[in-house]
Amino acid sequence: MEAGPLQALPAVLALELSAGEHPRRLTLGRDEAAELAALVAEDLHKLVPQVEQARLALAGALFDAVELLRPGFPTWATLDELARRIPRGQLENVVAFGTHEGRMPAQPLEPDPAYADGPMRLLPLSLLVPETLAEELSERLEVELVGRGEAGSRTADWLMRNFGIRLEHARYLSRNDLLALTCVQYEHVNLAPLWQLLEAAMLTPYRTETTLSARGLTLRYADGAIWAQSPTQWLATQTGDVAERGRAFAGIVFELRQYAALLQAHGLPLHLDAAPGSTTEQGDGWLVETMACADSAYDAPALFAHEAAGLGVVAITVAQRGPGGLAQVLAHAYPMQPAALGPLVANLADRFGTASELHALGRIQLDENGQLGAPATPLH
Repeated sequence: MEAGPLQALPAVLALELSAGEHPRRLTLGRDEAAELAALVAEDLHKLVPQVEQARLALAGALFDAVELLRPGFPTWATLDELARRIPRGQLENVVAFGTHEGRMPAQPLEPDPAYADGPMRLLPLSLLVPETLAEELSERLEVELVGRGEAGSRTADWLMRNFGIRLEHARYLSRNDLLALTCVQYEHVNLAPLWQLLEAAMLTPYRTETTLSARGLTLRYADGAIWAQSPTQWLATQTGDVAERGRAFAGIVFELRQYAALLQAHGLPLHLDAAPGSTTEQGDGWLVETMACADSAYDAPALFAHEAAGLGVVAITVAQRGPGGLAQVLAHAYPMQPAALGPLVANLADRFGTASELHALGRIQLDENGQLGAPATPLH
């Protein structure tokens, strides 16, 4: 291989599992990873003979797309860094990384079991190529992998035997191919706006990107995070009867929960954009917007749970009753996942100096202006 700087060409070996199949494990030992890497090198050489001038790096681990498609592409970045440490001329320019005493050599190469049940498993690869060859080889790979990138029969058989699975297909994809495939999948389930933000975070992290969700919630990518319009701010722009606005509010929170789960899987934090005069914060699975501090002239703050069929607690309003029974809203909070409800209630009770009793409303409570509120009379 030529001297000089090397450029990385990222790719994957994509395994499409037969229906009902699950790998009996997610990682390979060092020797097994080396065996697989030799077979992969043979496959790639048949497709594009110029790969003999590159160094192949392989991670012996199976991932989901959400684990690989994250800002900075940490799995590939780690794979490339480890491969560059190996002196040139060793291992016939094929470098494989597997487990030692049950662990991969770096955390980004460890698959997360939480994402192990998808129908497609991805094994990350990288070709380290002299810069003088990189553009030409990248173009050849993009063409050949799309057209005839099926893994060889020996490779497919090895994968089925060692992972204990049946395969529908095993084929090589460039990272660009994987990005395009994931884009189509997200568009198919009405999540094109989410993909727009993810793509910005991965490919143009220095730029701000703004979009609207399918239900009309304003979303933007900036400074390594996703910022969402507050559901109550969105509610303020809506018209129609109270019942319809309540249903629409539940729908927007449901959508925000979908986005939060997928953004977390892709390694992106979700924040609420603060409206004028309010502040926002986020915890593990929850979001809070605070509008006012507790007033000692009012009753003690109380926590009210807005509920919707099939969604459980959609939002929690912190309010305190003042003169004439009118409720002053102090904060709205949103559990993004069921497990976050308990910690969120405890956090709100501690912050506002009140009991952690959650008053269930059995509905979404809107005030006379159609905004999220709290009952004007005590609950018994």
